[in-house]
Formats: sequence, C-alpha cells, structure tokens
Amino acid sequence: MANVRLEDIKRRFNNVTAIEDITFEIPDGEFWVLVGPSGCGKSTILRTIAGLETATSGKLLIGDRLMNNIPARQRDVAMVFQNYALYPHMTVAQNIAFGLQMRKVDAKIIQERVVTVARSLSLEHLLERKPKQLSGGQQQRVALGRAIAREPQVFLLDEPLSNLDAQLRDDTRAELKQLHQELGITTVYVTHDQVEAMTLADKIVVLNRGRIQQIGDPQSIYALPANQMVATFLGSPPMNILPAIYKNDGFDIGEQLIQVPAGIQEKLQLRQGQSCNLGIRPEHIYINSDSALSNASRLNWGNPRTALAPQHAAQLPLPLTALLVDVKVVEPLGRETLIRASLPGSIVLLNLQIGGDVRVRTGDRLHTQLDLNHLFVFDSKTGDRIIPN
Repeated sequence: MANVRLEDIKRRFNNVTAIEDITFEIPDGEFWVLVGPSGCGKSTILRTIAGLETATSGKLLIGDRLMNNIPARQRDVAMVFQNYALYPHMTVAQNIAFGLQMRKVDAKIIQERVVTVARSLSLEHLLERKPKQLSGGQQQRVALGRAIAREPQVFLLDEPLSNLDAQLRDDTRAELKQLHQELGITTVYVTHDQVEAMTLADKIVVLNRGRIQQIGDPQSIYALPANQMVATFLGSPPMNILPAIYKNDGFDIGEQLIQVPAGIQEKLQLRQGQSCNLGIRPEHIYINSDSALSNASRLNWGNPRTALAPQHAAQLPLPLTALLVDVKVVEPLGRETLIRASLPGSIVLLNLQIGGDVRVRTGDRLHTQLDLNHLFVFDSKTGDRIIPN
C-alpha cells in the first residue's frame, strides 16, 4: 500500500488541455473519488496514475517513488474498467488468477489467493463458469477479484458500476465499501454519479473543465460548496439556483421580494442593484401551512407543522422568508414527495422535498418558506460563493 501524490499535473492533446494544475495527495489506505460531469478530466487523471496516459508536465509519485517514466506494468496498481475487460475464453478462476500468473507467482499461492478472493466476493460457486454465463453484477465482481488478487499498492476504478441496474449498483457499492474497509488499500474511484461519490469517499475531488473545483470530505463539500458548480453537482435533487437582484436590502426574485437579516445585508451592502444567484437545497424549503392556500382544507392543515417533512417537524429553523410557487410536477416516492415548481409568471424552476403524507397536486399554488440559515449567494458571472464567506 502507498500514498499517491500529484504535483501540477497537466495533460494536453494537441491544442486541447484535458487537465491542468492538478495537485493533491491521497494518504495511504484512503478511498478518494474523482467526480464531475462528462469531459471534466477525471478519467484522464486516473489513466495518468495507471500509466495509460503520460503527463505533459508535472510529477506523479506513488509511495514517494516518481512514476512519470515508469511503464504501467511496473507501477504495482490494479485497474478495474467500466466494461470489466474479462477474458471470455477463461473461467472465473482463470480470470482472477491471470495477473498473478503473469507475475510468475507460485501456483499454490495463486490457488489459495483465488479461493480467498472468490469467497470474499461470493464467487466460490462460480469459479468454473465463463463470463458469458454470468450476470453483469457477477462479471463486475470477477473484475474486482482479479484486481484484489494482485494485492497492489493502489486500486484504480473507472466507473465500475455504471453498467449495472439500480438495485445491483446499490448492492455492489455497499460491497465495495466493505471490501475497502477490510483491505485498506489506497483507492482512486472515478464516477459521474454523485450518490456513489457521497457514499463511498473518504475525500471527494470535484472537477470541471479539467480543473479541481474543491477537495474535501462529502459532508463538508455538501454543506459548504466552493462555488455554484459544486453546489449544483452534489445533491439529489440538486440545489435550487434562483436568479435575483439585490436591492432595498432584499432579493428581487421574479418580482417577489425577499427580505434578509442584517447579517446578510452587511455582506452585500456594496452590491446594491447587482445581480446574483441564490442557492437553496430542496430540503430547506418548507410549505407554509399558515398561508391562505386554496387547497388548505383538502390538505387538512389544522396543525401548522403537519405540512413540513417529518425530519423538520420537531423544530422549525429561523429565520424563514416566504416565496410563492406554482406546482408543475409531483413525484411521490413513498416516504417523501418531490415537487417541481415554478415562480408565478417566470420560467425559473425549483425543487421541493416534503413528507410523503402531504397531498399536493399539479396546479396548486403554494406559499413556501426558505430557511435563510442555509441560503447561499453566488456571483452570477464567476459562480464563486459570496455567502457564506
């Protein structure tokens, strides 16, 4: 096992810069996830660590050993690809053993390791089958087993779950996390799926257009994103972004004025009349049951807190401020309900997340309350976070 350090890595393809100024260090034994939209450079970074791409400039070190000119086969890393890359003519046992055979490991040791790895991945009853006789999830576990059997210094995983169905993806994700806890091997995982990033990572590296946007643990990045790109990428449903103009010590949003506390006014006093983007997550928008809604009797909102999602029912955060919205789409999910709504007379859309026992229909007009304790303000031109600062 080893740490992985990248120092000012750049990779250019002719006149196109795929990644630039990539600098971070993964401590020995940690699980780091590279995440971002398609084309952000995450797979290029992974392939550079593996030795499948050569950095145009910068330094790559694994275990304090400079790897820039070391070929892939000598880097002692194991990579799991999106398409599994199993040998179709070999059995499961032969696929798992292949890397060890290439390194001329003793046959007895190979057999013992194949059995141990197969048992840890629940593959022991499939050792004599060939890949075409396996499900997608089983093939994925074989690919993982082949990597694990090598006992490398570093695991590299390139979107390994993207070809699986939803339930199998959830199951395999949990297996991956448990395996890492047991093996403790330094792992670099690439995905565009922010749920995988949030659930698996010790640290997340958020990338966009070949550059690092933010590095941190999942909860820290979710709670305090560095900019609007990070804020909208992490979170499901994503953070709502509302174009606004700051004036008269409040925000003008689609002809609705939101008054803000003195603390926010102080930070924005030099931005009077300027445009900005407000960010608020769906779970921080609440239905105001005290408002005179046309459907109040149908919802039976005698108790002013019954309209709130269960997790917010005990204590209503303050300060709150009102916003009128029209319901466009309702998505019941059982325990909770997702609502897609719009501001009246505006094309601006926003997501709400409420309790599953609340009945809302398309066409309803709702009075909502925004929790200003969780309000973000972003520069409308650069996307940089202004509040909190």
